[in-house]
Amino acid sequence: MQKILIIRFSSIGDIILTTPVIRCLKTQLKCELHYVTKKSYAGILEANPHIDKVIAFDHEIDDVIQELQTENYDFVVDLHRNLRSTRLKKKLKKPSASFPKLNRQKFIYTTFKKDVMPDVHIVDRYFEAVKRLSVSNDQMGLDYFIPKEDEVNLHEYQIPSDYIAFSLGAQFATKRLPNHKIIEIIQGVEGQVVLLGGPDDSENAKTVEEACKNTINLVGKLNLNQSASVVKQAKVVITHDTGLMHVAAAFNKRIVSVWGNTTPKLGMYPYLPKSANNFTTHEVEVNCRPCSKIGYQKCPKKHFKCMEQQDVKTIITALKASNN
Repeated sequence: MQKILIIRFSSIGDIILTTPVIRCLKTQLKCELHYVTKKSYAGILEANPHIDKVIAFDHEIDDVIQELQTENYDFVVDLHRNLRSTRLKKKLKKPSASFPKLNRQKFIYTTFKKDVMPDVHIVDRYFEAVKRLSVSNDQMGLDYFIPKEDEVNLHEYQIPSDYIAFSLGAQFATKRLPNHKIIEIIQGVEGQVVLLGGPDDSENAKTVEEACKNTINLVGKLNLNQSASVVKQAKVVITHDTGLMHVAAAFNKRIVSVWGNTTPKLGMYPYLPKSANNFTTHEVEVNCRPCSKIGYQKCPKKHFKCMEQQDVKTIITALKASNN
């Protein structure tokens, strides 16, 4: 039996987007499959039945290199492709492959606003790394496995069965709607809206909760797997370009996605190969966008038009249509 290592160190969405490769490697090769990542993201993978072993490190990959060398892998699949993963592959001295990261194209697109990005989702680019192993995409979409202990009982939080999940957060502020836009959206929909996000989003969530009577605020109160459970049980999910968007896609939820400084053309929109019409994207076409492939904590131009000019009525209409 072949023993294969997958490398992806971070982050939430990027790791979830590797799950089709994980599944196809396991089911098509019947291999022993290991995955190395940062400890803070290991919980995303530990319940995945296709992974035999998750190897996690705190800060430095050097902490686990000896363990990885001892495993004597037959092949290494690099789905991160940076200096750290390259150094790891050199240490392991095993056959390996990576994927087209398209850094040059991303630089041209974000710097000169010239769209030279191929119309290929990053999941399909990930599969380039396993071509040599004759592994192909089964088109079954993303996976997310929730441990039993993290499954959320809605009644414990007085959440009705028919609700909208709103993922408030984003790693960078330029990916996130301003509070006044979020409040306007929530006030414009009927029914209960459950707010989700991490501890860093707690202050914003409190502001939204105080302004909107139809909210249940769970921001900072759940771990990622518990938040995923709430997403799984929602009727529709509204989200920025962030990890919970990909969690929602893994559960084939109806998704209303709102985009700020990034754009779906970068190849990380909701991956729903069997139900491509299950999501809507909401963007404002301004000439400074995309300003980054990741984001900033403040708008570089100081006007934040990509979010300030979002059409709230259109977003509300999409939510209402998805919630029928």
